[in-house]
Amino acid sequence: MLSRRGVVALAASVLLLGACGTSADDNGAQPGASAGSEKVTFEFWNLATAEPLKSFWADRVKEYQAANPNVTIKNIGIENDSYKPKLATLTQSGKAPDLYSTWGGGVLKQHIEAGLVKDLSSEAGDILGDFTPASLAAYQFDGKTYGLPTDIGMVGFWYNKANFAKAGISAPPATWTEFLDAVKKLKAAGITPIALAGKAKWPGHYYWAYLAMRVAGLDALSQAGTTNDFTGPDFVAAGQRLKELVDLQPFQKGFLNADYSTPDGQAATVSNGKAAMELMGQWAPSVQKDSGKGLGDDLGFFTFPSVDGGKGSAGDAFGGGGGLAVGVNAPPAALDFLKFALKKENHSKAVAAGGVLPVLKGEESAVTDPNIKVVSDALSAATGFQLYLDQAYPPAVGQEVNDAVAELIAGRKTPEEVVKVITETAKSESE
Repeated sequence: MLSRRGVVALAASVLLLGACGTSADDNGAQPGASAGSEKVTFEFWNLATAEPLKSFWADRVKEYQAANPNVTIKNIGIENDSYKPKLATLTQSGKAPDLYSTWGGGVLKQHIEAGLVKDLSSEAGDILGDFTPASLAAYQFDGKTYGLPTDIGMVGFWYNKANFAKAGISAPPATWTEFLDAVKKLKAAGITPIALAGKAKWPGHYYWAYLAMRVAGLDALSQAGTTNDFTGPDFVAAGQRLKELVDLQPFQKGFLNADYSTPDGQAATVSNGKAAMELMGQWAPSVQKDSGKGLGDDLGFFTFPSVDGGKGSAGDAFGGGGGLAVGVNAPPAALDFLKFALKKENHSKAVAAGGVLPVLKGEESAVTDPNIKVVSDALSAATGFQLYLDQAYPPAVGQEVNDAVAELIAGRKTPEEVVKVITETAKSESE
């Protein structure tokens, strides 16, 4: 989902590096088999710090350990904004967790090139056919599979229906012009239009990415990733459209210092009725509920508006999902546990709880949460799909997208300066 790199204190990094290794014996738990006499321990780094996924993974760990008493799983849940810096610190040292969350794309490819993750094509070959092709795509490179999906989804606007009604907005905006008009109506009604985690940066890149999709189109984004050139007029125009929004001052007071999932962050601001909407992925309802009061039946969803004259399809979706990769030095028990957790009878529990969208064929019937279903329906009707830019491109380029767009939103960079610095980083990385 999402690039959140930063400097980690030396002491913290030392602790991380010291804790990352396994105590696994080469004769650890075999795939599909109960434990033998040899003891094995492995670390499971994940993002499940909020319900329902926190309980889902804790339950799977307990079940697996009960069936395999020689296996100890260190279930390490790490908050979203802290995860990327910690993972980067570890992988830069030439190590990887035994089992860890990944969004695939350029970041996973970098881990692959560094020899940090297992090729699962053969060892997980017996279950690859169970997944939908779309959910597997972000973890496959050159015909090989290096991770297994646990979720897939898309980013869109989550909004407060009561706030929209109060502002006289009868229907979600379908075009960028209508969206800007809705922002003006909300402000006129004394309602903060949008909550944004400006400090986190990655939520802001969603706006520029979607506008680039709508203005320039998916092919242009793909080509820019190949040519390392984002200076074309359509990418500048995407920034200009975003500046139109920024100039309306639509965000909550203090947004530049706001995080995403903290009690006073983006999700809570919407959840507590202090802002009318947020642009966020399918996990938004659960994080809103976990960090605030929750909107209940007043919570609605609409897809990102089209842009008049744009080359991109209004039906193209932006997002990703989540998956798990296995470190190259992980014991066999790590993959065995992953296979266990992703059995349909197990994974469907996460789908039914509203924590994730289906990634397994035939799992659609498990979707019961109306908020998740509306995203699932929108995704199934999508005409195209773009992975998060801070995951689709190499890590340094993705981080520059986040940083540069954050500067635009803060009023410190122009649309032209944004594409220039992203291009410079991309060309530097390719040299």
